[in-house]
Parts: sequence; structure tokens; C-alpha cells
Amino acid sequence: MIKHRVYTLITFLIATLVFTSCKDNAEEPGIETSNNTETIGKLTDAEFISELFGDAAAAKNLSLQRRKEAAEFYSDRDFEPVWVNSGLRESLFRNIQNIDKDGLNPEDYNIQYLEESLSNLEDLNQEEKSRLEISLTDNFLQLAHDLYYGKLNPKELFEIWDLPKEDIDLAGILEEAINQDDIDAVLNSIKPDHPVYLGLKKSLAEYEKLNSEEKSITTIASGKTIKPDENDPRIPAIAKRLEEIGFSIEYDSLTNQNNKEIQEAIKEFQLQYGIHVDGVIGPGTISSLNKSSEDRYHQIMANMERWRWFPRDFGDHYILVNIPNYKLTVVRESDTISIHNVMVGTQARKTPVFSDEIEYVVYNPTWTIPPTIKKNDVIPGAAGDISYFKNKNLTIYDNDGQEVDPSAINFSSGEGMDYTYRQKAGSSNPLGQVKIIYPNEYLIYLHDTPSKALFERNSRAESSGCVRVQGAIELSKYLLKNRSQYSSEEIDEIIASGKTTQIEVTQQVKVHHLYWTSWRENGEARFTEDIYGTDQKIYNLLKE
Repeated sequence: MIKHRVYTLITFLIATLVFTSCKDNAEEPGIETSNNTETIGKLTDAEFISELFGDAAAAKNLSLQRRKEAAEFYSDRDFEPVWVNSGLRESLFRNIQNIDKDGLNPEDYNIQYLEESLSNLEDLNQEEKSRLEISLTDNFLQLAHDLYYGKLNPKELFEIWDLPKEDIDLAGILEEAINQDDIDAVLNSIKPDHPVYLGLKKSLAEYEKLNSEEKSITTIASGKTIKPDENDPRIPAIAKRLEEIGFSIEYDSLTNQNNKEIQEAIKEFQLQYGIHVDGVIGPGTISSLNKSSEDRYHQIMANMERWRWFPRDFGDHYILVNIPNYKLTVVRESDTISIHNVMVGTQARKTPVFSDEIEYVVYNPTWTIPPTIKKNDVIPGAAGDISYFKNKNLTIYDNDGQEVDPSAINFSSGEGMDYTYRQKAGSSNPLGQVKIIYPNEYLIYLHDTPSKALFERNSRAESSGCVRVQGAIELSKYLLKNRSQYSSEEIDEIIASGKTTQIEVTQQVKVHHLYWTSWRENGEARFTEDIYGTDQKIYNLLKE
């Protein structure tokens, strides 16, 4: 049927197309070896496209990944072929061939089929050439999609993922590439261009090389924490592993002591791999030491995929919270204004990944208990001890805003969920002296805390989802800097008064809660703990 259609439509074939080789240099010859004049069939209709990808294509494990977009693209062009320029074909093939440098898999874009077909053009019949034409389009569309949106759907991996991202017209992107005769420029234009992504690309190349050179690693057994100057039989293995990673140390192999030399090397290691720098060899340090170059390579790949999910434009003025690194950064017109340590949600109560815009700050805030804490903490606590509210300085309100006596509520039933629980402003209020609000359905915001010492901890995933900020008052003053009536001194007086005061933020400042566990710093790859355990999940799905 297909052959009959091809030959009966011979009058619609394009007269001739020159398939010339595209050779950039002697080391990387063009994939097309023939310089002969060839012809390719006109694609008559969408049905014809479907027929081309029937049993014959299936035998080659070839299918259309973006069938709808491809059919619409050709329909808009009256089914005229577009890959008539060998340079364009060569450029797309090279982009697919080298897409592993962006952490994607060339096999996802039919690299073997394209290589075989493009290098044997003169042997293809008309049907096979038409199939190649459509496959080039289909793989371009899929590649453009994955570079812009990511291969995976983040909403299937994160409980809450709500980041705005403008849609792009994939067919329009292809049209632009064809019209400009420049596949490279167009594909590069839709990749993330943030410095973190570009740094990850460098780190990926480094760890690919390290992985190829790494024969085996010394594995450290788990056990008790090894403090400075303590002896432990695992010290020789730790010293050897540090040397394997590239830390040069002078160490007496006859001793088991965590001496000064080991401590200094461990501190350097902890700095690079996002562990609290103290020279103590605890479970986190042991776990990180046991990660191979291949493990780190996979981690970098996962982070590159995340950055394809993120918005391309964060705005001119924004706050960036990197959840697993416990850091908040204020950025204005590409300049870093300040960096703050933060505390984020636990594994059970994760801080969501989303973006919003700051609207106001509240000094001496009251704390209205959010639904999750009300259900999991307050009501169970009250059911066991009615004095819970007095001890926690909590007041109960009904739907009319009237105060309710705790003894009038049966907390062993579901009745307790019908009330509002609020803690007054004061020294014991968990929000501290200020909260910074960007109204959202997740009831998440930035806030102060009375427990300043918590910021000194290594692991700071201890909140109920909101983000506690070290230096929150200074951050709030910065957000109100353009309002002359709220000087630093005036704000200090408002705080000292103890009165709850809400002030509008008139600067346009976005807040982005993001999640990434690797980046580049001072020319070296840096890592931190994957506190919500998504890196390996992402990598496993990428390689499927």
C-alpha cells in the first residue's frame, strides 16, 4: 500500500535535493558520506505519515514521540519536507550525539537509527527517505521539549511543585531553526542559561572523566562517630579513601587516630560536599565518603534535569531559597545583596517548591496554627492534657471569632478541627519578631525564630514547612528600604512596642523556593545532602 502510494505520487516528489557532506574538521567527519544528488518524497497527508510509521518502523523500534505536533507541522507547510539541507541534518545529529553533555541520553532520540540512515542515504528507497524526514522532525521536537521542559514531570516526583513557566511552540522553534539555518543557536537558546546550570555542565564533564578513571573505591564501614583525636580502626580506610578522592595528606598508616592531618582533610572534604565543617567523622561524612564518582555523576545529571524544570527568568529582584542547602539569597539585577541561613521543612512536612511575590511584613506576629500542625500536633496534645493550651499560650476561636474555653471542646472527636488556634505575639512565639508574607495556598512564608541557636546545626530540616530565616529582621528592613517612613530605627520601635503591625512591601520582590543538591563554587563541584531523597529517583527515571 505504501509503495503503491509512493510511486503513484511520483509527480509530487521534490525534483532534487543535494545531500552534501558537512565536515567541520578531520577529527569529526560528517555523518553523510555521499555527495550524490538524491531525491526525497513529498509527504502527501497526515495519513501517509501514520502509514510510514507502521510495521516497518516498528521493526526498527522506531515510533513517533510527538506525532500530533509533527503532523500539524507538516500540515501547516503543505507537507513539504524541511530537512533538505545536509548541514541542518548534520547539526541535529551532532546535537543528539552530544546531548549527554547536558545530562540527557542520545538513545532517547533514535541516535542509532539516524546514524545508520544518514550514513547510507544513497541506499535508502523513497519510502525510507520519507520516514527519515519525519523522524528528523520528530526527534528535533522531542529534543527541544526535553531541553526546555525537562524529560520528566516534576509534579510526579514532588508532592507540591508549583513553578510558573511560559509555554513554547515546539513547531515554531523548529520553523525558526530551519529559517535561520542554525540548529545549534536555536537549541542553545531554549536551554537553561543560569550560572548554576552552566556550572553543572562543567561538573558533569569532570565527573564523567573521574568515573572513567575510577577503578574501585575504599568503602568505610558504618559505626560510631569519630571525634577529633579519637582512635578508631576505620581511620586507615578513611585516610585511603580521602587520597582516592584527591585529598593529599601525610598520614602514619600505623596509627588509628583521627589526628590533625586527618581532621584537616576531613574539613576540606566536608566543605566541598556540604557537610558541617568540624573535622568530626559522623554518619553523614561516612555516607558521603562512600559515594563513588559515578554516584556524583548521577547526582549532577539529576540536578541538570531539575534546572530544566525551573523558570528561565527569576525576575530582576528576587529571593532564592535553596531548600536542601539551607540557604536564602537576595538578588537584585544579578547582584547578590545578602545570604542567610535558613531552616526548612522536615521529610514528613516538606517545604514545597513554588514561586510567589512578597506582599507585606508583619512585626510582632501572632501565629495561627496551620491545618497540618493542628491535626498532627495540637489536637493530639490537647486530647492528652487540657492544660496544653495554657502551656503553649494558645487561644481558641470559633468561626465567629469568639474565644472558646478549651474545656468545652471534645478533642477526642473530630470536633477540634472546627476551631482556629492562635498564639499571641511574644518571646515564646515560634515566628519570632517578624514574618514575611507572600500569600499562597500552601500557607508558607518566611519568618524569624526565638531559637537562634538552631541555625548552628548541620541539618536544619526541622520546620513544619515554613522557612525560618537567620537575620529575618534585617531582611525585612531591606524589603522596606524604599519606604522612608520605616527607617531601621522606626522598625526597632515597632518591634519594641510588642504591637502587631502589618506593613505593605511596595518593592516588587519574587520568592522562589527551589531544590538543588549540586552546584559549582570557586571552580569546583559542590554537593549537599538530598534531604528529601529525590536525586536517585530522578536519575533512575532519566535512564529508563
